[in-house]
Amino acid sequence: MTIAQELEPTQITPDQDIEFPPGDLESQELPLESYLHLQQILLLIKCLDWLWQDRNDYFDAGNLTIYYSPHQKKSSDFRGPDFFVVLDTERRSRKSWVVWEEGGKYPNIIVELLSSSTAKTDRTEKKKIYQDIFRTPEYFWFDPESLEFQGFALIQGTYQPITPNDMGHLWSEQLQLFLGIENRQLRFFSPDGVLVPTPEESATEAQQQLGSVQNKLVTTQNQLGSVENELVTTQNQLGSVENELVITQNQLGSVQNELVTTQNQLEIERQQKDQLAAKLRELGIDPEQL
Repeated sequence: MTIAQELEPTQITPDQDIEFPPGDLESQELPLESYLHLQQILLLIKCLDWLWQDRNDYFDAGNLTIYYSPHQKKSSDFRGPDFFVVLDTERRSRKSWVVWEEGGKYPNIIVELLSSSTAKTDRTEKKKIYQDIFRTPEYFWFDPESLEFQGFALIQGTYQPITPNDMGHLWSEQLQLFLGIENRQLRFFSPDGVLVPTPEESATEAQQQLGSVQNKLVTTQNQLGSVENELVTTQNQLGSVENELVITQNQLGSVQNELVTTQNQLEIERQQKDQLAAKLRELGIDPEQL
């Protein structure tokens, strides 16, 4: 048998002599162990739904019954994983997951949250059911109290431990995401190790980015105002220089006028001197001897 055949979920073949219960069976799961368990389930669901908000080819749920026997509604053949994801299916609301009404599909990934009352069952009986009957490719368990965290991948029909990376995160081939502990909670991480945010965290980050942009805008506006003030100061200084230049030009004009006047006076005096020298020569007097 090939690995692909081993990983294929067990197909349920209805017997014509059996009266089948309706497909919309109610979930029979008991209340959760604690507030931590409830918050953890909700966290996984909303993070994945937020990340895959544009996808309609999967179904995820928490504390919801999976019926995997068509024989009777209240049979022993049902289980309620704390969190599970089914791929390649329709994304819509369901009261439970009824395998024979879903084309024989079982979860691709299951996460159980350990507690003092369920840990033994989760590590043994449920693990065996998910391995041998569901043939769910990946199974993880996490204890919100002790932070025990393990993951298993179905290899040749048997669950084998998933080796953690340097950050202690476990890779999910089915989800193409890492699972790891952050602030004492089980979270999803991108292939690059980036934390998958909740809608609230995304909104907070967006607000912080908006605040950062607004701060940068205010800083830029302040810098622009400073530049404008410097420009005004420079324009005022330029105006002052221009005024001083006009005054200097006026003073230069006055000096030039005085120079012309002086030159004219000197020319008049020279002409008068020449006329006087001429008259002296007429009188037989040499002006050079005077």
